[in-house]
Amino acid sequence: MISVYRKRHIGLVHFFKMERGLVACTDIDGLIQTLIINHSPLDWLHFTDSSKLSLKAVLLHNGNTLPSIPVGHSVRNKESYENLKNLMEAINYDKFKWQICGDLKVIALLLGLQGFTKYCFFICEWDSRARSLHYLRKYRPARKSLEPGIVTVGNQPLMEPSKILLPSMHLKLGLMKNFVKAMNAEEAAFAYEKGSPD
Repeated sequence: MISVYRKRHIGLVHFFKMERGLVACTDIDGLIQTLIINHSPLDWLHFTDSSKLSLKAVLLHNGNTLPSIPVGHSVRNKESYENLKNLMEAINYDKFKWQICGDLKVIALLLGLQGFTKYCFFICEWDSRARSLHYLRKYRPARKSLEPGIVTVGNQPLMEPSKILLPSMHLKLGLMKNFVKAMNAEEAAFAYEKGSPD
């Protein structure tokens, strides 16, 4: 019975193309029609994830009632601006302009920002190295533009900042990590967070 599913990909292979180590869907409309799914770009999110060794891209349905659709994958391309640019061109992002979701590093790369630099966020021009002010300063000036060569923008943005959805889980985990780092290790509250008995 399992052998029936071994050839289920055959009708979908011609929608994908392999180039420069990246397998990407070059005809997303055709793929989605074959899957008998209605495709309105407003109903879908483009989720991109990457690591030092691989790159993945998936379409996620906003209502979470339809299955996710893989549109790009590579096991050799690491997270870099050039590789993400190749992915966006291969899946013809400019035609659909889905909203984008991903971790903060992927979002920074898609917007042309250089990683691990002084002004590394696309919403504001906050000095990420000013650790003494992290919990004291409340006002952070808004970033007005993403021009290469100015305030750690290294490349031309691959999309508009208005298309970005911030990943709430990554933000919550990051805030919690920073909260625990800022705690005094000698206090009772820290022992409680560790789960140490009194």
